[in-house]
Amino acid sequence: MFTIDAHLDLSMNAMDWNRDLRKPVHEIRIREKGMTDKPDRGNNVVCFPELRKGNIGLVVATQIARYVAADNPLPGWNSPQQAWAQTQGQLEWYKEMELEGELVQINSITSLEEHIGKWMDGTSNDKKPIGYILSLEGADSIVTLAHLEKAYAKGLRALGPAHYGPGRYAQGTNATGGLGKDGKALLKEMERLNIILDATHLCDDSFWEAMENFSGHVWASHHNCRALVNHNRQFSDDQLKELIARGAVIGGVLDAWMMVPDWILHVSTPKEMNCNLERVVDHMDHICQLAGNALHIGIGSDLDGAFGKEQSPYDLETIADLQKIPKMLSNRGYRDQDIENVMHGNWLRFLRNAWQQ
Repeated sequence: MFTIDAHLDLSMNAMDWNRDLRKPVHEIRIREKGMTDKPDRGNNVVCFPELRKGNIGLVVATQIARYVAADNPLPGWNSPQQAWAQTQGQLEWYKEMELEGELVQINSITSLEEHIGKWMDGTSNDKKPIGYILSLEGADSIVTLAHLEKAYAKGLRALGPAHYGPGRYAQGTNATGGLGKDGKALLKEMERLNIILDATHLCDDSFWEAMENFSGHVWASHHNCRALVNHNRQFSDDQLKELIARGAVIGGVLDAWMMVPDWILHVSTPKEMNCNLERVVDHMDHICQLAGNALHIGIGSDLDGAFGKEQSPYDLETIADLQKIPKMLSNRGYRDQDIENVMHGNWLRFLRNAWQQ
């Protein structure tokens, strides 16, 4: 089934992890054998051939670069200007992959419909470029609002104001506090430019303030449910109901610690925690019960988002195994149309509505 994945850190993998995503997964793993600089070395599950194998023809692909103040222990850049330059290097990689015929940027209703038509024409995926919608994870690199307009001109179509910790425009996972004047100004400019607000990673204070100050299109690219895994990285039922009321789609994320409770980072294993793909379907189903329908869920896997097989569902060898999800949904009584909506239809409906001419 044609599939959309609403969150992949492709450029981070290419530029920070130094992975050539044109190569098969097993070749990347072999090249990383014995490396210890990253916790997921040799455990990658994403590459262009596996995306094509899994009929994943459209992804939301990120730029990411955090600014860190002197008292912030998180990794990042010491100035917003450095963070901006990092994201522009990531953008250049996307452009190079376009020249190679691996990717094509999707940034309008016209390019979307043309791309979907090509991927659903019944021919082999082998030579088809994978569509990517450019998203910025964390707004720290937006030096000024003029930089946001520059980013839009280069294809940016979605933005999450925060990532982990404190941010320049909003507060993220494990932080507290609201948007402040600069965050509200950012949301206003996003509205003007019709940039999608990605609510993912917003702390509770910033989430509710963003909902009060933004009237544009909102989604949550990769988020699970606090009712099933009690952590501030997840959304509460009240937050999920707010997103549902605003027509959002919430992408189920496959990072194991967000799928099952009591996961201990760098200690737990997927097998011992019974973390398989059924667990993300649990989160999807929870959202469907809140909504009363299957119109607000999708996939936002975050696979290879600084973790690999060691922290992914044990029945997932590569990202192509997302194709196991339709049968799991069917076994739970979801209709064929519901399943199509989960795999691609809900994201398509959202984008068509957001980008309508």
